[in-house]
Amino acid sequence: MTGKVFLVGAGPGDPELLTLKALRILKSADAVLHDDLVSSEILSVVQPAAQLHNVGKRCGSRRISQAEINFLMIALASTGLTVVRLKSGDPTVFGRCGEEIEALRKANIEFEIVPGVTSAFGAAAAAQIPLTHRQFSHSLVFLTAHAADHSASLEWKRLVGGGATLVIYMPGSDYRELSARLMNAGLSPEMPCAVISGATTARQKTEVSTLHALPDVRRLPTPALVIVGEVVTLGQYSEQAQFPIANADSEFVNPSGLYDIARFAIKEQIR
Repeated sequence: MTGKVFLVGAGPGDPELLTLKALRILKSADAVLHDDLVSSEILSVVQPAAQLHNVGKRCGSRRISQAEINFLMIALASTGLTVVRLKSGDPTVFGRCGEEIEALRKANIEFEIVPGVTSAFGAAAAAQIPLTHRQFSHSLVFLTAHAADHSASLEWKRLVGGGATLVIYMPGSDYRELSARLMNAGLSPEMPCAVISGATTARQKTEVSTLHALPDVRRLPTPALVIVGEVVTLGQYSEQAQFPIANADSEFVNPSGLYDIARFAIKEQIR
C-alpha cells in the first residue's frame, strides 16, 4: 500500500506557532524530512520511532540535491509510510514546494499541503511592524534576492512600484548590492527598512535603517529577511515608533467619545 506525503509548514521558529494540524501530523508521522532551519524544539514533538532525515540546503552549501529529496520522499511513501516534508515558514513561499509537488504527482503519490506561518508574518509580528497601513501601504510584495538561476534578472522596477511594503526573503550577506538594486528600481534612499534575523526565537535580532545606510548595517545571521517600506517607522525598534495623528476622516477623531464608551463598559462589567 502506498503511503502519503504531507508538505508541512513549521512556522518561523517559535514552536507555539505550529498549527494544530501540523502538530497532529508530526506526532503520527513515520518519517520526517526536515530543513536545517527547523528547530530542535519542533522536532522534539516527532514520535521517537519515526525516521528523521535532515535534508537542509543553506547558503549554497548542499549536502543533498532537490532530486535526491524528491527520490527519498517518493521511496519512503512507496513503502506505505506517512512522510512529512517539514519546511520552515510556509511550504508554498520560497520553499521549493512546486518542484516537490511535480515529482509527487509524476510518481502518483498522494500528498497534502499543511500551511504554516510564513517568515514574513512572524518577523513583522515579532518586530511589531504592521505590514500594511491605510496611510502608508495598501499592498504587500514578497520577493527573494536569491534565485535558482543567478543570471536571471528580476523585474525590480515592476515589483517595487506602487508604494507597496516589500518583504525580501534570503537577502544574502551583501546588503550593499540589495540597497543598490532597490534604489536603482526607484525607491528613495531614505526609505526605511529593517533586517530581522531569527524571528520569533530567543535568537532574534533586528536592525532598522534606511536604504542608503543599509550597507553599513551589521550582518545578522541567517535566517534573515528585510522589510522595506514606510511601515517600518511604526515598529518596535524604530526611533519614530509612533502612529501618525488621525486625519479628519478617521473614526478616532473624537477620543473623548471613546473614553466615555470605555468608562461605560467598565461600569457595566463591575455591575
